[in-house]
Amino acid sequence: MTEAFFYRPLARDGSARLGEVVTPRGEVRTPAFMPVGTAATVKGMYPEQVRELGADILLGNTYHLMLRPSAERIAALGGLHRFMRWPHPILTDSGGFQVMSLAGLRKLTEKGVTFRSHIDGSYHEMSPERSVEIQGLLGSDIQMQLDECVKLPAAPEEVARALRLSLRWAERSKRAFEAQPAGRALFGIVQGGDVPALREESARGLVDIGFPGYSIGGLAVGEPQAVMLAMIEVVNAILPADRPRYLMGVGTPDDIVEAVGRGVDMFDCVMPTRAGRHALAFTRFGKINLKNARHADDPRPLDEESDCPAARDYSRAYLHHLIRCDEMLGSMLLTWVNLAYYQSLMAGIRAAIAQGRFEDFKAQVKDGWARGDIPARG
Repeated sequence: MTEAFFYRPLARDGSARLGEVVTPRGEVRTPAFMPVGTAATVKGMYPEQVRELGADILLGNTYHLMLRPSAERIAALGGLHRFMRWPHPILTDSGGFQVMSLAGLRKLTEKGVTFRSHIDGSYHEMSPERSVEIQGLLGSDIQMQLDECVKLPAAPEEVARALRLSLRWAERSKRAFEAQPAGRALFGIVQGGDVPALREESARGLVDIGFPGYSIGGLAVGEPQAVMLAMIEVVNAILPADRPRYLMGVGTPDDIVEAVGRGVDMFDCVMPTRAGRHALAFTRFGKINLKNARHADDPRPLDEESDCPAARDYSRAYLHHLIRCDEMLGSMLLTWVNLAYYQSLMAGIRAAIAQGRFEDFKAQVKDGWARGDIPARG
């Protein structure tokens, strides 16, 4: 076991990168998709199931965990890994995005942001130092600086103000992080909205401060995919090649394969779990909506060639029935299907990069989505 945190490059195919993020709790194979465990659980899944699907790392949410049950309580109970029975790497976000989007009565200053909980209205303060303190109490392996993420579209002067505040907070976050044990890492977050010059300014400022890894924030918030991909290209031309790159909150399978082709290593998104709770399955045939009445008499599984029992062994008719009856098993099975597909996609991407055939793999995957689901025989 190593006490160091570092990125180990293994292969490249164009801009697509194969590697490992090495932590004391284990290696994260990249490109990697991190299932989201907002409140110390991946909704609808046992930790052992998530691991068996191929996940090397989970994401936990600082904002939600600080409010309930509290970072101090989790620390007293042995830390987040023990609390949720996940002994492998965990990444925590800073809580900033949720403060800006969920909390009430926010007041932003140079010091930080004060807000009222969306749960009970209680008053809290989040500063760069407090965010790092909370993540340290949770004991996460990869932590995020506190930043301000503005909603797009936004005026360039507002985007510039937020990114410069985020750069000052990055410096404060780094100083606060110095007291944490060896083997943990703090990532800086690139902001700058949809303005290339501001993205460059943010990326260069973070590189000057120096971090063991870098996140790309403020994307996948409603802008066209082409804009998102253009901003990734701008940023990745600046970020160090020997550090991992994490695209926050992304996304769809198509977003992921396109971003991998532009040099992104890590992803997270609630999409596969949230979609599973809303009757939507991700498969190699594209998306399948199990609410549709056409599935009511269909005895076929979602994908008879899948390694996932939920996709291979349960009929579409049964899944449709569970959804129509609002049975929790339906959400659980479709969450399982979706997380299995995402991890299978990542495994395929890694194998393709290793073999120097990433573009062929991407074309094959997209062709499967375009062809769509095979209709049932009459």
